[in-house]
Amino acid sequence: MRNAERRAALVDAAIEVLADQGARGLTFRAVDARAGVPAGTTSNYFTSRDELFTQAGGRIYQRLTPDPATLARSLSGPRDRRRVVELVHELTERIGAYRTGYLALLELRLEATRRPALRQVLTATVRADLDSTIAYHVDTGLPGDATTAVLLHLALNWLILEQLTLPEVLQDLTGPDADTVVATVVQRILDATPEPPSGPAPTVP
Repeated sequence: MRNAERRAALVDAAIEVLADQGARGLTFRAVDARAGVPAGTTSNYFTSRDELFTQAGGRIYQRLTPDPATLARSLSGPRDRRRVVELVHELTERIGAYRTGYLALLELRLEATRRPALRQVLTATVRADLDSTIAYHVDTGLPGDATTAVLLHLALNWLILEQLTLPEVLQDLTGPDADTVVATVVQRILDATPEPPSGPAPTVP
């Protein structure tokens, strides 16, 4: 019997296969084995590998989205540089805790260069995430503007890539721990940005 819970479990298994074996290893049989379900189950839920790829991309972002309680906490306190550093730390920790999903997303990005349909879906998904990040930064009164949010997005994506794939690279070159590196990246991007007036944190409609 088909159901949303089983479908989500199969997509989660596909993400694990992507992270472990790469895009070439993502087959219906591999997903069945990883999910611990009878052979042929995945093919009953998905019509093609292309569908499995696109569903995996959407699922990764769904799992990385903060829950309502986390979002509410992110809106508390002053909207200053220190708060930006705290929010970035929270983001990097959330992604770091889902390393499998991030590695799978890297595989999907590479595969998207060869699959136009996947590229279209993944581009729309990532752009929507970036638009949401920009809106959050600007609408909640954090220091800077839309360009600030984009620069943070670009810098932190590569920082996270280094931390989750080759963490020794930054450690050997810079010395400071990951927390110090994150704070330095944020502070330098915000260096020329004036502080907003102090006051209650605005709410997002």
